[in-house]
Amino acid sequence: MKKFKYLKFSKTLKLRYIDNYFEKKLYLIFLPGFMSDIEGRKPQFFKRYAIKNKLGFLALEYFGHGKSSGEFTKGNISIWSSNVKFLIKKIVKKNNFILIGSSMGAWIALNQFKYFKKQIKGFIGIGSAPEFLTRLMWNKFPKKIKNEITNKGISLIKNGQYKYPITLQLIKDGKKNKVLSKKILLKISVTMFHGKKDEVVPVSFSRKVLAIFKNAKKKLFIIKKGDHSLSDNKSLKIMKNQLTKIIKNIP
Repeated sequence: MKKFKYLKFSKTLKLRYIDNYFEKKLYLIFLPGFMSDIEGRKPQFFKRYAIKNKLGFLALEYFGHGKSSGEFTKGNISIWSSNVKFLIKKIVKKNNFILIGSSMGAWIALNQFKYFKKQIKGFIGIGSAPEFLTRLMWNKFPKKIKNEITNKGISLIKNGQYKYPITLQLIKDGKKNKVLSKKILLKISVTMFHGKKDEVVPVSFSRKVLAIFKNAKKKLFIIKKGDHSLSDNKSLKIMKNQLTKIIKNIP
């Protein structure tokens, strides 16, 4: 089922991805979160949905993520956004598509609107976390961690079971990738899903994303027992039903 592929984007670097090729068909593009890969439930779920509904599909692992090339600590929002742009041009080409961004993936998705306005026919956010590097990390870090990042260039941040290496260059690059003050005027469907029990990203971030879209058909689903991941069967079923409605309503 998985069939991972690789695409070279320089002489020494390659990106790992999964796809379902369909010429002249609508594509679903799944963009994973921070330090995530494409072996999880969500990318595999949306790939199966695409195959069943005869749609194109693309999901990738950014530079330094999963089995893609590169050191994670040398990556940033600009690099990961350009990875997505590169793969869309190579794999999806001129086909129309719906962006599905999970956590940080929603931030990366918002960065694609400046390149592919005419091709984007819908946007789904799952626990959306645009600008999280500043708003949820840097601005809330104690002085000790800020000093460590400033002086050493890196700090290992614990969040629940996970440890994240946060670099100074990543924080600085995040500040250059502001999206929440932008306006997007496309008349598309924009649907946000957020777990009520999300302890990583507040629901307010999904509301902030919806506020960017001035002319869109907007919906916010707060999933009662949902966590940040929203990878459980019930959450995936709700997403599937809404995705089907979005696709049906594309002119």
